[in-house]
Amino acid sequence: MRQFLWTEVAWNDLEEAADYIARDSPHYAAAFVREARDAARSLTYLAERGRVVPEFADPSIRELFVRSHRLIYQVTEQTVYIIGFI
Repeated sequence: MRQFLWTEVAWNDLEEAADYIARDSPHYAAAFVREARDAARSLTYLAERGRVVPEFADPSIRELFVRSHRLIYQVTEQTVYIIGFI
C-alpha cells in the first residue's frame, strides 16, 4: 500500500474550488472536499486506476475526475503525490 501526499499547490487548488462552491452552498463545498479527499485516499490501493494525463504522456502522471475537476497525481513506488487539482 502506498501513502499519498498533497502538494501545497494542489491543496490550494482544492481550497480555491471549495471557496467558490461555498459562495452558493457551504454544504456542497464540504461534500466536494470530502469527495476529493476520498478520491485521493483511494489511490493508496488503486493508484493506476486513473487515466494517463494526455498533456504529459507519462505513465506515472495520472488523473481522476472529481465532478468537473481533475485530480492530477504522480505515482512512485512508495507514494502517490497529488500534484494538481484543476
